This record gives sequence, structure tokens and C-alpha cells, in this order.
Amino acid sequence: ILIALQRIGYPGGWVIRYIEENPALAERAISTSVDPNVLGGLLLMIGALAGPQLVAKRPLFPRRLTIIIVGLVFVCLILTFSRSAMVGLAAGLGFVAVMRYRRLLPYMLVVGILILFLPFMQEYVARFIEGFQGQDLATQMRYGEYKDAWRLIQRYPVFGVGFAGTPDIDIYLGVANVYLTIAQVMGVLGLVFFFAVVITIFGYAFLHRNWFKTQPQQDAVWLGLHAALVGGLVAGIFDHYLFNLEFHHAVTVFWFLIGLATAATRLAAEENNKVKNEL
Repeated sequence: ILIALQRIGYPGGWVIRYIEENPALAERAISTSVDPNVLGGLLLMIGALAGPQLVAKRPLFPRRLTIIIVGLVFVCLILTFSRSAMVGLAAGLGFVAVMRYRRLLPYMLVVGILILFLPFMQEYVARFIEGFQGQDLATQMRYGEYKDAWRLIQRYPVFGVGFAGTPDIDIYLGVANVYLTIAQVMGVLGLVFFFAVVITIFGYAFLHRNWFKTQPQQDAVWLGLHAALVGGLVAGIFDHYLFNLEFHHAVTVFWFLIGLATAATRLAAEENNKVKNEL
């Protein structure tokens, strides 16, 4: 199916992907996202967005349908074998629990441990252990990329080298870290502006947090949107697809979520202003 989509512009080539590009290892799901890690990133943001609906008092959809949706997202995420996406999803759901459902934290921890002991998860667990110990090829390549990225940033620290490429033949663009990627392309100045945007969004959100505590249905949506952002930002520590023009669909989804999260907070700000005007 993916090969047939080349006629309408889908990238050709690697439509069957394996762990470490080794056919002897497990195949990874990619759907129409070109890369399994990108699919994992999209799924983690969708999963974090939908997660609060599982425990919301007034979910947007029937709870059974929500369980099916989140379950399918989780299964597909496992099939991508994307460790960064799994860590990002855990961070997003952890954000939801800390912000609203702290009583669920012990249960989430127990469920997470039980999942790790399931037979079909053992290969996944082994991948995580190899990653933390730096034993697998992907992690070792990342270490090399981090070192080379730091060399580039040291040479062009303020404005970076832009999107076209590097002016020096002994350095290159490309590192599995969204923050180092931004620093490479736009320099430290661009990275500072990116952090300023993120801090502003979350600062604006927490400034109006109290209103959502009184609105269960809106609160679940607000939590989900910001959990998706948290998950994406955490996954960005280990990958670069949220700032890579080759994966513009993932970039678009991330900034679309930023817009929705800001708009959701804006609703609370307008309601607060109405109350003040009435008083």
C-alpha cells in the first residue's frame, strides 16, 4: 500500500523498517508517517491527549469508545518500538496524574510494572535496558551525534547555520535531539526563543488553572492538550522529528496542539474577565 502511495508523493524506499535496520530483528510499524519514531511521536501525543478522557467525570465520548481508542493507540505505539515515544507518553500521563489525579499515581506505577513483565513486552524491555546501558547501535550513534552537534554549535553559536546545510565539510546537520537541532539550525538565540514560547504557554496555562478545576469536561481537554505537549517535549530529548522539515506532518501536529492549548486557556481567561466585569 505504501509503495502504491508513491504516485501521489509518498516517499519511496524504506517502507519496511526494522530495529536498527536489521532484518534479523523485529519489524517496526510506520503507518503513513515515513518513520517509526515519527509514528510513535504522533501516537504519544494522541494518547496523552485522549488519556484524561479515561478518568474524566464527563468524557467527550462514551467511555467504552474512549477505552478502545486509547487501547489501540497504545498497541500501535508498542509496535513502533519507539522508546522515546513510550517515555514521552509516560511523561504526558504522569503530568495528568500530578495535575489532577494524584491518587492514580500508585495504580499507574503498578500497571506499568505489570506491563513490563508481560511475555510479549520482553523484547521491548530488553531494548530499554540496552538503551540505558548504551549497548545498542542506535544509542551509540546518538552519542556520536551529540558530540558532533556540540562541535557545530560551538562554531556557530548565535544564529546557527540555517536549514540549507553546513558551510564546513567536517560537520553536518542532524542529531537525535530536537533542542540540539534547533541550536544547530537557529543557534542558541533560536533555542532561547523556543524555550521562551514554551514557558509562556505553560505559564499562561497555570495562571488560569483554577477555572478549569471547576469545569470537569473542559479540564479533561485542557489537561490532554498540555499533556500532549509535555510528552512531545520529553520525546524531543531523544529525537528530532518535531523540528525536521522532512517530517512536516509531525511538526504541524505539534504546533497545532500548541495553538489548541493556548486557545483552551484563552477561554478560561475570557470567562474570568466576564466574572470580573460582572462584579
